[in-house]
Amino acid sequence: MDSPGARADPQELPLGRPRLSRWTAWWDELSGPAKYRLYTRLTLQGGLVAVIAVMAITAHASWSVAGIVLAGIGAMVAVEVQPEFSLSAGAVSRRWALPGAVAVLAGVWLIAGITARLATSDPTIQEAFLVSIGAAALAMYSVVWFVLRKWWVVLGLSVATGLLLGSSPVTGLIAAAVTFLAGSLVVATTLLTVWGMRVVEELDRAKAVEAELQVAEERLRFARDLHDIVGRGFSAIAVKSELAAVLSRSGKSDRAAAEMDEVKTLAVESMGQMRKLVRGYRGIDLRGEVAGARSLLSAVGCRLVVEGDPAKVPARFHEVAAWVVREGTTNIVEHSSATSAVLALGDAGMSLRNDCPHGLPGEHSGLRGLAERLAPIGATLDVDASPDEFILEIHWENK
Repeated sequence: MDSPGARADPQELPLGRPRLSRWTAWWDELSGPAKYRLYTRLTLQGGLVAVIAVMAITAHASWSVAGIVLAGIGAMVAVEVQPEFSLSAGAVSRRWALPGAVAVLAGVWLIAGITARLATSDPTIQEAFLVSIGAAALAMYSVVWFVLRKWWVVLGLSVATGLLLGSSPVTGLIAAAVTFLAGSLVVATTLLTVWGMRVVEELDRAKAVEAELQVAEERLRFARDLHDIVGRGFSAIAVKSELAAVLSRSGKSDRAAAEMDEVKTLAVESMGQMRKLVRGYRGIDLRGEVAGARSLLSAVGCRLVVEGDPAKVPARFHEVAAWVVREGTTNIVEHSSATSAVLALGDAGMSLRNDCPHGLPGEHSGLRGLAERLAPIGATLDVDASPDEFILEIHWENK
């Protein structure tokens, strides 16, 4: 195991790494659902590009290629401005873009359909036929699956395409059938894609809720113990103090003094019980904290690898090492989108590192209090943050 203080020589790092880190820092700052949302959007846009390319290659006339490309641009704009794929709340502010994209798709569909009805040459009719059906399919791919009654819209658009293109009942039926099959396929595929994106978001929310519930459960346990252990003593103090006040006002000073002596004894005992409770809460066990860190990080989708054995940590540093594990785990949960973390334990120190940090935790993140806790025992805290990794290192002298 590398020592916690070991760092790579900057001269040995690849020359391109700092620039690459800057280029990828924005990606590391995204949450898991945001990354999957971006991936889904790029996948849908890539599918659109592939469909447009195939249709453009199939077309022969320049005007039909232009119509396909124009409809494709409208479809890509319609996908781009959908709120389901935005990475932030303010990203989708171009409300004019969706109506404009729908107007472009409808215009290409209608013009190509009228051209197919009015044309006299078979090549022109075939080209217009392709452009009109292609525009309808692109509309279903990019717009229709966002509306409420999408399957009725698919059916209605298919029938409208058949009526528009059908110079005869057979031709219209073929056009409607082709449009319906193509539209149903693309709508179903897109719906499944968006469903997967929503499942990922629900899982991420469930992990966050699970982590919060674990913290709340621990707080409730401590509150319950505090109430059970200390509450009875404080109630007795209140009753005896009131009794001593009544006795004092009635002139029975001896009995009042005796009651106050008992109040003092109860107060001392209650303070001792409270200190014992707090020590039991704060006197955490290193092995227990390592197990708890693994469980908590697993709940938020982060795998913890432990290098070394807690037994290697000197006994007098066990408690502070446990606090480092607890505070470091909290920082990973609150200040990163980590998928992996490494806890290294040794006789000269320890380290906790994780990927995908959200910058350097603030002064109120608990690291300042941790450093103050380390100072009395002669241990030091070092923090090293980069866009790719956050490292928390503790050094102590084992004498």
